[in-house]
Amino acid sequence: MSQEINTIQQPLLLPRQRQQDGTTVQGDRATAGDHHQHHRSKLTLLPLVFLIYFEVAGGPYGAELAVRAAGPLFTLLGFLVFPFAWGVPESLITAELAAALPGNGGFVIWADRAFGPLAGSLLGAWKYLSCVVNVAAYPALVADYLGQAAPGAARTCTVVGMTVFMSFVNYTGLSIVGWGAVALGLVSLAPFLLMTVMAAPKLLPMRWAVQVEGRKDWRLFFNILFWNLNYWDSASTMAGEVERPERTFPRALAVAVVLIVASYLLPLMAATGATDAPPDAWVNGYLADAAGVIGGRWLKYWIDAGAVLSSIGMFQAQLSSGAYQLLGMAELGLLPAVFARRGTRFGTPWVAISLSTVVTLAVSFLAFDDVVATANFLYGLGTLLEFAAFLWLRATRPDLKRPYRVPLPLPALVAMCAVPSAFLASVSVVAGRTVFALAGALTVLAVGWHGAMRLCRSRKWLRFNVAVVAP
Repeated sequence: MSQEINTIQQPLLLPRQRQQDGTTVQGDRATAGDHHQHHRSKLTLLPLVFLIYFEVAGGPYGAELAVRAAGPLFTLLGFLVFPFAWGVPESLITAELAAALPGNGGFVIWADRAFGPLAGSLLGAWKYLSCVVNVAAYPALVADYLGQAAPGAARTCTVVGMTVFMSFVNYTGLSIVGWGAVALGLVSLAPFLLMTVMAAPKLLPMRWAVQVEGRKDWRLFFNILFWNLNYWDSASTMAGEVERPERTFPRALAVAVVLIVASYLLPLMAATGATDAPPDAWVNGYLADAAGVIGGRWLKYWIDAGAVLSSIGMFQAQLSSGAYQLLGMAELGLLPAVFARRGTRFGTPWVAISLSTVVTLAVSFLAFDDVVATANFLYGLGTLLEFAAFLWLRATRPDLKRPYRVPLPLPALVAMCAVPSAFLASVSVVAGRTVFALAGALTVLAVGWHGAMRLCRSRKWLRFNVAVVAP
């Protein structure tokens, strides 16, 4: 491990002190621009639950193509089994490590702690790129739902305006973003709950057994499941902003798993069991059409509006995750200290939010097909490294204080990680040449960036924080 960047050896760090070489010691009391920390509201259980909900799902929007690819029965089974085969292992890992190492940066801290600064920096780059690509999709989706689908100046202005406005909301603080997520979640979920209740008398279980014409598209089916049920670990980057994270994170993740499974299963069971539409009719947006058949046009319009609200919630949650990841990397000394600066009024990392907004705007106008596929590929690589860090810390640091501990021995933990790892490996293997090339180039760029940061640090061209070991 590098002697220049000492990784955190305890969840609590020493107080921050100014160094003669232009670096700063990162501590648990005061951080750069952080003397207003006692004025910031911490995230509590309910806002954290809905931030995780929007990080992972945001509602069943986009799940329709799974029905088209494999039929209703396999879709229902997929959204029942996949969260437990994929989401629960990642949630358990996140709960244990976020409670043991409750700092901003989340998974970056875990990799840095397990394998050193290069691993932390590389994992941070992979996950951050994946995050901003996802974030960039939401303003465009909102613009389309608002009738600005035609290309040109009107749509461009809508995307830019909404990105800047929602980024400003993010700047006002995680407490506002968190409670806003609660409101957005309740309003966007309510029509699906009503649809489920109204569909109950019309359900015919035999409709769930309808088969697709021709061969099932398993590749599309599993990609839809993966797309709709990943990013369980993203909220870990905000662990330093959570009230009593050692207790709040495990509870929030447990509640979020149940909420997310129900938010997919109930509407899909209702729509597939109460309408006669064949699988070929299940295109993006069909759930709103099914709601119109079951409950009337008012319910359809409510679900259409809920798609907009859901997109806003996902933008806010994921932009927060990306910004606090940059803040955490700056606190670890992996990025210049400027990214750890917080606003004096709201205490939010305004530099990290501003950079994330600029990157999001830039990505918004790229061709998305290969970019999104590359982002998913990088996310998979990052998650494999995250699993490895979890197992390595369990094996080599049994003394690490873990307020929450996954109640399994190491061999069982290896088996638990094997299932999602095998899925990630299979998804990676079938990626196209363009995706491999882009992912390889971005990975080389990330390694080069880490080397450049080390050079800037050694030459004292930029100011960096240094995390030190607590006694």
